[in-house]
Amino acid sequence: SFQLHTDLDVGNKNIKYVLAGEGAGTIFAINERTGDIHAMKRLDREEKAEYTLTAQVVDRDSDRPLEPPSEFIIKVQDINDNPPQFIEGPYKGSVPEMSQVGE
Repeated sequence: SFQLHTDLDVGNKNIKYVLAGEGAGTIFAINERTGDIHAMKRLDREEKAEYTLTAQVVDRDSDRPLEPPSEFIIKVQDINDNPPQFIEGPYKGSVPEMSQVGE
């Protein structure tokens, strides 16, 4: 998880953080008071490598924007939970010299 921050946050209890974009509210949740963002489910890089989201600070009572929206990208890191296994090695292979790509 990570935290958004605005200069308006200093002693101002009448603001809230709002999240929009890919996966906002379904995959990513924001704590409207603190700006903390966290994933609500496990992310799989093979399904989607990155998400584009928009965060904005609004007035808690009127929902009026207090700052322009900020766009940011969440990139899913590739952690391979199934490392390759070579059971019956060693394996040998050869490629003829001057081969075309894809042959």
